[in-house]
Amino acid sequence: MISNPFSGASYFLSGLGLINTNKIRRYVFMPLLINIIIFSAGLWFAINQFEIFIAWALSDLPSWLGWLEWIMWPLFALTFYGLVFFSFSIIANILAAPFNGPLAAAVERHLSGEENVPTSKKFIEEAKFAIGNEFIKLKYSLYLMMPLAFLSLISFAFPLIAPLVAVLWMLYTVWVLTLEYADFPMANHGVAFRHIREKLANKRFLSLGFGSMVMLATLIPIVNFLVMPVAVAGATKMYLNEFKS
Repeated sequence: MISNPFSGASYFLSGLGLINTNKIRRYVFMPLLINIIIFSAGLWFAINQFEIFIAWALSDLPSWLGWLEWIMWPLFALTFYGLVFFSFSIIANILAAPFNGPLAAAVERHLSGEENVPTSKKFIEEAKFAIGNEFIKLKYSLYLMMPLAFLSLISFAFPLIAPLVAVLWMLYTVWVLTLEYADFPMANHGVAFRHIREKLANKRFLSLGFGSMVMLATLIPIVNFLVMPVAVAGATKMYLNEFKS
């Protein structure tokens, strides 16, 4: 059966309603606060460094390819904002990881009606496990990033491949964001990270639809403050409906 990217996107959007539910709301506060602080810093950095980056990125464009500048500018802009907010989201996810597991468990209890949803232990144990898990995801993300970083360097010498590189960066970001948030409900049930990757890859269009909505929301100032708790809630619903069985 072919998975549906629109279903994946709808799971993310469903998280908006879930985080405002009475039994879930108290688990949202810390991830939301951390996200607001980190993304405010990211927004400030992006605004102050954007013109510098664009000027540097386009400075090596040969004069005979000057007509390409109107195409390159939005691609480089999207790449810049994507990298900035993706980088700051890594910091936010590491800091908020101990709170996202309990949030996923609260959403699962609300949706399933089951009270014995597995959650981690005491806060210190939860923090050790969750932060360790974040570094596993970070290691995997960096491993995938290396060839893309190499291609990005080449694109400055050969600007004609820049559109392809930008598309690859977007696909990479979408996939990594899907892994990031789908991990929380699955890790509560003891699913290893490599198995999480396999499950998501088996429904890649569903997964990429979810990650695309996360990426889009992450790129919108102010809206990105809500991304983390909404994505955790939406990923939990997606896990229950699509993967738990």
